[in-house]
Amino acid sequence: MREVAIIGTSITKCGELWETSFRELIAEAGINAIQDAGIEGKEINAMYIGGMSTGSFIGQEHISSLTVEISGLNDLHIPATRIEAGGASGGVALHQGYLAVASGLYDFVVVGGAEKTTDTVGGETTEILSSMSDREWEAFFGATFPSLYALMARYHMHYHGTTSEHLAKIAVKNHYNGSLNPKALYRRKITIETVLNSSMVAEPLHLFDCAPVTDGAAALILCPLDKATDYADMPIKIAASSQSSDTLSLCRRKNLDSLLATQKAVDDAYKKTGYGPSNIDLAEVHDCFTIAEIMALEDLGFVKKGHGGKAMDENLTELNGSIPINPSGGLKARGHPLGATGIYQAHEIVLQLKGKADKRQINDARIGLCHNVGGSGGTAVVHLLEVT
Repeated sequence: MREVAIIGTSITKCGELWETSFRELIAEAGINAIQDAGIEGKEINAMYIGGMSTGSFIGQEHISSLTVEISGLNDLHIPATRIEAGGASGGVALHQGYLAVASGLYDFVVVGGAEKTTDTVGGETTEILSSMSDREWEAFFGATFPSLYALMARYHMHYHGTTSEHLAKIAVKNHYNGSLNPKALYRRKITIETVLNSSMVAEPLHLFDCAPVTDGAAALILCPLDKATDYADMPIKIAASSQSSDTLSLCRRKNLDSLLATQKAVDDAYKKTGYGPSNIDLAEVHDCFTIAEIMALEDLGFVKKGHGGKAMDENLTELNGSIPINPSGGLKARGHPLGATGIYQAHEIVLQLKGKADKRQINDARIGLCHNVGGSGGTAVVHLLEVT
């Protein structure tokens, strides 16, 4: 297996981008990533594109072919594959692109993701999102994603003493980080009172405990590490790429305070590299709800099980903390364009490792972790990126 590097990245702004089409988002991210890598389109061998539910959101399936056409590469007839794994679609696309380069099958691969979610509203959006859960055993009975994560939050609160204030501190921290990110949807600081006084979505989760539906696109360019220095002054190595699965429905899980797919994926990544939680300088984790960040802290090994809430009291996850989490603002403040989220996470880690994250820069960052989740934990992907 060859070592793999990221030599180019690009993201669009996250937001309610009503005046920007799906095509325009893909074109902006893809073309800018190619330019950032310093390669020509004719050098690209393959594409892997994450998309959670473009057919339902905008009525457009077969986005793999569409992406090749929009990128102006249709004359090359390169293989392009659309990846769907719920909110982990981007992370799985990156995993597939990594495997394609590592295996020696391709040298230059575009990995991307895009979603246009705000063209639907209200109940229609909720219905589409519910397709990431178990339709027969959850959605059919009215369970929405806020209610599923509310069950996890209640379980965690009961067994570990986690409080609504702990959850609110995560939202406050991520909104502060988002205020420093020019590509974030929410760039306004909030207070604990703002979170606790916001409307209840699914008790105990308030409105500000929930990540927003978002439009956006992101892209990365991968190549073998031994070729990377010909194109990038500072290529970022993908030290590990691991994917794992669990049951789709919560009712078949052993417990509700952990995502076992996350634990398996990160254990595999640590074994591949010889690293452990103490080696990680920062992480982008899947905070679709504030309780999800608390569970991620624990499942990734940064704190002991049940101590995720206490970590917020100790400010461990802030930009100057011992393990900064979601310096981009995370899904909560940067935004959650579903099929692209895993690529946005990798983009942020690349910026941080290159020292280009401006006001949210983590000092002396050398190794970063990306954690992307599909649904309520049916899929989890972990990537470890490092400076070579």
